[in-house]
Amino acid sequence: MPSAPAGTLYRGREGMWSWVAHRVTGVLIFLFLLVHVLDTALVRVSPEAYNAVIGSYKTEIMGLGEAGLVVAIVFHAFNGLRIILVDFWSKGPKYQRVMLWVVLAMVAITMAGFLPRHLGHVFGGN
Repeated sequence: MPSAPAGTLYRGREGMWSWVAHRVTGVLIFLFLLVHVLDTALVRVSPEAYNAVIGSYKTEIMGLGEAGLVVAIVFHAFNGLRIILVDFWSKGPKYQRVMLWVVLAMVAITMAGFLPRHLGHVFGGN
């Protein structure tokens, strides 16, 4: 396997993994939005079926899925801002690794505020 040329961003290090994570979270968010539009449209077809579907969402598994969705959205948003800085700030490529760690710290801080309350609701604590 040839070594990566000097000066590239996405060759198996943090930049590549953030690229992969950005695409994966984008696809997951798209799939959620697709399902959300379809299940919301179900109310016009059959209100009883809509109520059954919404009722199935009130489980612990779906609560964990909602938490995962929020993590995906928050990472995708913060990493998108990082990508804008890498692309349009002249020093962006130089600091792209540092900015990724800042993004991950911001995601962790945001989730530290969200997850305890959300999981408390999911598992019946609040």
